[in-house]
Amino acid sequence: MQIRDVMTQGVATIDPNTSAVEAAAKMRELDVGSLPVCEGGQLEGVLTDRDIVVRLVAEGRNPSSTRIGEIMTSGATYCFDDQTLDEAALMMEAQQIRRLPILNRNKELVGMLSLGDIATRADTIDQKLADEALKEISEPTPKQ
Repeated sequence: MQIRDVMTQGVATIDPNTSAVEAAAKMRELDVGSLPVCEGGQLEGVLTDRDIVVRLVAEGRNPSSTRIGEIMTSGATYCFDDQTLDEAALMMEAQQIRRLPILNRNKELVGMLSLGDIATRADTIDQKLADEALKEISEPTPKQ
């Protein structure tokens, strides 16, 4: 099964020049824990609720003046919409991420794939894939 068959389409994005306050409000409004950060149609990174906590709040930054580009996760891991769910799950496991931006072959954002998408929209064979990915993603990362 291909990623495009189960991914969430029509995903909201955010510009890297948006303030952290505006971004947090948008995440609350949309009830999401992450937003792809795009500029000029290109994926620049991903902003997660964890980025806000670790790179904004914990560092004592001003949420009104801090721009998303300063706290987002740059160089986001992504997959293409024509790749298989197996490939996406392996990528998610390796990077220990629960949400994955999905691009078309022109490198335009076309959706997001979450563990929930795999678990609720995939067939029963892929349920094992979701279970294994969740197990691997949830393993604590060794402290360095």
